[in-house]
Amino acid sequence: MDKASIFGLFTGVALVFTAIILGSSLGTFINVQGILIVAGGTIAGTCIAFPTEELKLLWPVSRRVFHHPGDEMVAIAQYLIHSTRILKRDGPVALEKVAEGAPTQPLKKGLLLIADNTPARTIREIMATERKYMEEHHRIGQKMFSEMGKYAPAFGMVGTLIGLVQMLSDMSDPDTIGPAMAVALLTTFYGAVLANLVFLPMVTKLERRIGIEVVQIQLCIVGLDSMTQEDSTQILREKLKAFMNQQEEKAEAALRSAA
Repeated sequence: MDKASIFGLFTGVALVFTAIILGSSLGTFINVQGILIVAGGTIAGTCIAFPTEELKLLWPVSRRVFHHPGDEMVAIAQYLIHSTRILKRDGPVALEKVAEGAPTQPLKKGLLLIADNTPARTIREIMATERKYMEEHHRIGQKMFSEMGKYAPAFGMVGTLIGLVQMLSDMSDPDTIGPAMAVALLTTFYGAVLANLVFLPMVTKLERRIGIEVVQIQLCIVGLDSMTQEDSTQILREKLKAFMNQQEEKAEAALRSAA
């Protein structure tokens, strides 16, 4: 899990709630009408903007925001070294069983291709296609969160207009002014919080994730290519080190333990 994402989300929510409680009761900021306008409008707008097949990607992609990809880099490197040993000792067929425990789908696919004696050039082409598909997959999710970051404040303004119309339509009754004004202000509040605390930060984090996962697949390509060339585990280890400079100590220890 990515501790920074979880910490940021919970800290942001906690600070907003604390600020509310210090100034008034929490119940003052709960308005069902406003929630329905902002949440319902954002969901409806997103459903209109994207086809069903792309909407299905929203949950899998959103999980990547809270998943730390650095651990996968180390796991991929360790598994490539482990698989190289199995390949040298038992031959390509043994990789079919090894592939089942691979930490990522691209690595699993690559190991199965080697087990089938697929030419190295073909493996590189397939993995490059896998990288392109992954990037497109994540870009769709990123675009959806970006649009939701626009829709939430926009529907907050819609709620504000609704509240103002309700308030101005019956100024003679003081009892209706307060609830109508609450809708007007709280919908803007809900939209701003959702956009700036949830949706837009997720867009930025996914941009980072895309870059990291592209590197992960490139790591797989280099490792698989090294396996097809029958490099020693020492040469493979040196090739893999170049991809893990950002977490050098952890990577070094992991690669030594895999040796």
